[in-house]
Amino acid sequence: MANHVSSLKRAKQTLAKTVVNRSNRSKLRGSLRLMREALTKGDATVAKEQYRSTVSVLDKAVQKGVLHDNTASRYKSRLNSRLKTLALKAA
Repeated sequence: MANHVSSLKRAKQTLAKTVVNRSNRSKLRGSLRLMREALTKGDATVAKEQYRSTVSVLDKAVQKGVLHDNTASRYKSRLNSRLKTLALKAA
C-alpha cells in the first residue's frame, strides 16, 4: 500500500475512476449486445431504434475516454451495414 499522502490520494482517485470506467464500459457492452440481438431477431424497426441508442452510447463512451474515436466509428459502421442488410431483406 502507498505510504505518502499524494500516493494515497492517487490510489483513491484510481479506485473512483475505475468504478466509473467499469460502469461506462458495462453500459456500452450491454447496448452492443442488445443491438446484436435485435439484428439476429430480424425485426428492422426494433433494430433501427436500438441502433440509435447504441450510437448514442458509443459517442458518449468516446467522450468519456472509454473508447477510441476510430473504434467507435468502426463499430457504428459495421452495425449500420448489418442494419442496412436487414432492412433490404425485410423490404
